[in-house]
Amino acid sequence: MSHPHSSSTTTMDAADMRMVFFNAANTPLFSTQWTPTTTGQYAGTCIFLIILSVVYRASFAVKHLLEKRWSEQAYRRRYVVVADKMPEAERVRTSDDSKLAVLSANGVEENVRMVHAPVHAVQPWRFSVDLPRALLVTVMVGVGYLLMLAVMTLNVGYFLSVLAGTFVGELAVGRYIQVLSEHH
Repeated sequence: MSHPHSSSTTTMDAADMRMVFFNAANTPLFSTQWTPTTTGQYAGTCIFLIILSVVYRASFAVKHLLEKRWSEQAYRRRYVVVADKMPEAERVRTSDDSKLAVLSANGVEENVRMVHAPVHAVQPWRFSVDLPRALLVTVMVGVGYLLMLAVMTLNVGYFLSVLAGTFVGELAVGRYIQVLSEHH
């Protein structure tokens, strides 16, 4: 429709926009330059959306596995030096009972004790953990928004491609994703 005040621009009112699914092979995706003109290009675009959806689901699995690894590393870092305490090895050497031997989880020669409490508290900021986490979540959000934009075209093929990719991705890597009560 032509806007009454400007003859060179074409605008569309909210009443003119139909919110229904349609089936057209020439629906632009993300920009006007990405407009399939043949059935093969349309199929290629749908295959791209399937792969992008699989990557999106796989990124959740990667994030879960990385979080698990980072948590285990934090658990292993939980050693504390015991101040003003004689090392176990020294106590064994100075003991009157020559048959007494103590082997700790860290060995006899260590002047540390391992803290066995599980890691539930928020861990301190670490460059080696928080930067990759932030980058991964940024990629995940970007891919999620691209998939959302594809669905918002209301093209049935694009919509079904995103659903198919989600199905395939969940089938392939869903077992690696554990939903924790702290992470909604």
